[in-house]
Amino acid sequence: MIRIRRIDTRHPLYAQEVDLRTRVLLRPIGLTMDDYLTLAPGREERSEHFVAVFDHPQGERVLGTATLLCPDGDAEERSGKVSQVCVDPQRQNEGIGQKLMVAIEARAFGELGLPGLYCHAQLVAIPFYEKIGWRVNSEVFLEAGIKHKRMAIAAPAETDIADPELEFELE
Repeated sequence: MIRIRRIDTRHPLYAQEVDLRTRVLLRPIGLTMDDYLTLAPGREERSEHFVAVFDHPQGERVLGTATLLCPDGDAEERSGKVSQVCVDPQRQNEGIGQKLMVAIEARAFGELGLPGLYCHAQLVAIPFYEKIGWRVNSEVFLEAGIKHKRMAIAAPAETDIADPELEFELE
């Protein structure tokens, strides 16, 4: 069973999260995690990290990850930003990314009471987000040399995001 866990940068699974993000998101565009940390100073520590894990004989293994950055008190933007969403290429199309997004939406709209979420989606990822209810709300722009569009979703009128197949373990 795939479990979604919320961790921080001090958690033992964080190293696996960084490795997955590096392999799937950063290395293909010529960046390292140090480059990312330089481009987004402080974001890593301020974000909530969600990981999809499964039990392996040698311990838990991270299969997917996503981060949620909540607006700070002085920010004009009141919505949270989802970023660094990825799933191990060998496990894509199994619903892992969707489970990560359900967990983030449940946290953002339930516990945190945010009015909405947004992300900068690579063009190839737009169908994934549209399938789970997100909508494009910008023209194409370049970020890290890749074409993106801003996508967003508003908090539902009634928060009922329970998924009986999803096991949350939030720390």
